[in-house]
Amino acid sequence: MKLQINGEFRDFTSPLSLACLVDQLGMKQDRVAVELNRSIVPREQWAETPLGEGDRLEIVQFVGGGCPLNLVFQELL
Repeated sequence: MKLQINGEFRDFTSPLSLACLVDQLGMKQDRVAVELNRSIVPREQWAETPLGEGDRLEIVQFVGGGCPLNLVFQELL
């Protein structure tokens, strides 16, 4: 089954749920948001959301950031 993920076409074995796809991609489910065919899918529905040929997904990973603590202290001195 061919899926478009973040604009890139990739092949997967079907049947495949959205939860299984996120796991296969090595992503942590609590750190991503998924849009399937232009609709956001709540995380609670991923296990029962089947994927089909040609589905389009946008997957966004949440990443922490900011200034390292030692740089903050240097600015204060």
